[in-house]
Amino acid sequence: MKRIASFCVDHTKLRRGVYLSRQDDDIMTWDVRMKEPNKGDYLSPAGIHTIEHLFATYARNSAYQHGVIYVGPMGCRTGMYFLTRGLTNQEVLDCIRESYRFMAAFEGEIPGATIEECGNYLDQSLDDCKREAAAFLEVLEGLTPDDMHYTYYLE
Repeated sequence: MKRIASFCVDHTKLRRGVYLSRQDDDIMTWDVRMKEPNKGDYLSPAGIHTIEHLFATYARNSAYQHGVIYVGPMGCRTGMYFLTRGLTNQEVLDCIRESYRFMAAFEGEIPGATIEECGNYLDQSLDDCKREAAAFLEVLEGLTPDDMHYTYYLE
């Protein structure tokens, strides 16, 4: 079988950031890399679950909601997938920044985290989510749309 594009990225060199992973017609898949791969520091399962709930809720209610298709965790627990349609790279970056600001400051009940709404509702950590979102904001604040490509990390 043909190797998928994301496996062609050299994960030994990859840094935290936001990268366009693939484009399928008008659907863009973004890798929101919150952690450097294979460094032993990963998002906790409960933290990434809460990031998923808050990121998806915010993005789907933001000014960019028309272009948000999907938000979900990477199985390696180094970040999130963010699928969009019809948004410019700057709008994607702005939506992600606003979402992470929202998460870093969030107080209250986690949206969608009840037994009726979630398949693993007890596996949540708002503290982990807030800490990780705040730490990643330091990276996001320095990014430009020109930084959102895997060019430097291809094998």
